[in-house]
Amino acid sequence: MPTLLLSKRSLLAATVAGAALLAAGCGGSSDSTTTADVSPTTEWADGLCSAINTFTASITSIVDPIKSGDISKDSLTTAVDDAKSATDTLTSDLEGLGKPDTEAGQEAKDSVDKLSTDLKAEVTTIQGALDGASGIAGYIAAAPVILTSLGTMGTDVTSTITTLQGLGAKGELETAFKDAPSCSTLAGS
Repeated sequence: MPTLLLSKRSLLAATVAGAALLAAGCGGSSDSTTTADVSPTTEWADGLCSAINTFTASITSIVDPIKSGDISKDSLTTAVDDAKSATDTLTSDLEGLGKPDTEAGQEAKDSVDKLSTDLKAEVTTIQGALDGASGIAGYIAAAPVILTSLGTMGTDVTSTITTLQGLGAKGELETAFKDAPSCSTLAGS
């Protein structure tokens, strides 16, 4: 037992020492790129893409079990609840972004607001499909409706990103999407 205690103490000491070394290395950087070098429009695009990446991951985790045949009242209820939660989080995050500081800023905000409205409408459709289902046959019939709405949500997101990238004669948003790290994983970016 003393050996086990000594091993735990050694592990704890090594962990603390490692954390201290990591913290010491976080103080400065020789890299010339700083937060001040990033435009507010790029920060806006990065925030939007980060929120969409999180949303997309959530929707994918909702779709996969249904596609694999996990169709029951419990699984569909979980899917609907998760879709609501992901949509609420995304719309809240998007609302918090406001509009980008560009000539096309209001158009961009309007596109993002429309996306939020469209996603909420799809959640209502999904909820309706579940509410109208009764028994295994009803849940099996609801599953394609739910999957179609989830697919439409993905299409809505992609369409909005494409629209945003094309806004503004100066191409500020397109450049911001190219420069924003979180946007590199989005389709169409």
